[in-house]
Amino acid sequence: MTAEPPQSSRSLRHYRTGDSDLDAAVEELALATGRPDDLDLIAELLVSSVRLSKEDVDRGELKLVNSALKELRHSFAVFAPYRGVRKATVFGSARISEGDPAYETAASFGKAIAERNWMVITGAGPGIMAAGMEGAGSDRSFGVNIQLPFESEANEFITDDPKLINFRYFFTRKVMFMKESHGYALLPGGFGTMDEAFELLTLMQTGKSAIAPVVLLDPPESTYWAYWSEFVETELLDGGLISPADLSLVFSTNDPVAAADHICNFYSTYHSMRYVGKRLILRLERQVRDEELEHLNAEFSDLLVDGTIRRCEPSKVEIADNDRLDLSRLSMTFDRHAHARLRQMIDFLNSGEQSC
Repeated sequence: MTAEPPQSSRSLRHYRTGDSDLDAAVEELALATGRPDDLDLIAELLVSSVRLSKEDVDRGELKLVNSALKELRHSFAVFAPYRGVRKATVFGSARISEGDPAYETAASFGKAIAERNWMVITGAGPGIMAAGMEGAGSDRSFGVNIQLPFESEANEFITDDPKLINFRYFFTRKVMFMKESHGYALLPGGFGTMDEAFELLTLMQTGKSAIAPVVLLDPPESTYWAYWSEFVETELLDGGLISPADLSLVFSTNDPVAAADHICNFYSTYHSMRYVGKRLILRLERQVRDEELEHLNAEFSDLLVDGTIRRCEPSKVEIADNDRLDLSRLSMTFDRHAHARLRQMIDFLNSGEQSC
């Protein structure tokens, strides 16, 4: 009987360098990492690097890929010790000064979310970013700074802190915002804040990012997000460019404590989700009652390709991954289209138990 080749060899059957000697070296390197469950991915990373070096790319393109990969690797390492702690990102202008109502609101939000045992992530600059960190405290803050010709110095609350990460590229920085955050508070800001708001909503609307609570937080007497919401409803919703359910992706308030409560309560019943084959699995902090399950199937059947929403046990894949086997689960054949409606379903589940 022929022995089964190493997992790295199996992965290289379809994705190779084109050079047998290099392929053998890649396999040897992959095996040397000592990660048998991930040999296929490690081998593909190595193959990509080799193929890139053999193709018609210039030094600038190699620098881009190299820098991006190094930034992501370093960021993963910085966040890894805090993987079990939920984090809220605070977005807003760098141009707002201490004492401004928006600054004070951001600081109050940072304090409120930290009191709920969350951490905050900001862009590490001045203004709203510094305020969020001041409120939360340095021990509960991460800074993801972007290197710019201006506004590139980290604020005093995160300078020299090991939880400060400096990025060359906006796109790698955005990846970390989306990957590590479990909720978002957006305060008044310029083009950057608008970019972050619309990208957040686009990623959630299209299922490219996990659904998470997004709060539009105005300081007292501010009309910033009210005007934004009016534009979205008048031009986008009334114009048929978004669906009514898409408005469920945001929550507006001028109360920083209410903002922290909204973000926290999103996880009162709902915990997380993942796909197993064609089925979407919702992991929950409690068992869903019979009457709730009946309501889900009556009110949210439009989310299904077929079948029903039902309770389930951890799948073989989840057991193999040891993926939160302690949590209750719901299973459904989600159409992967109506993500805002899925947010409404999560809100219904959370309405059965609201507690931070």
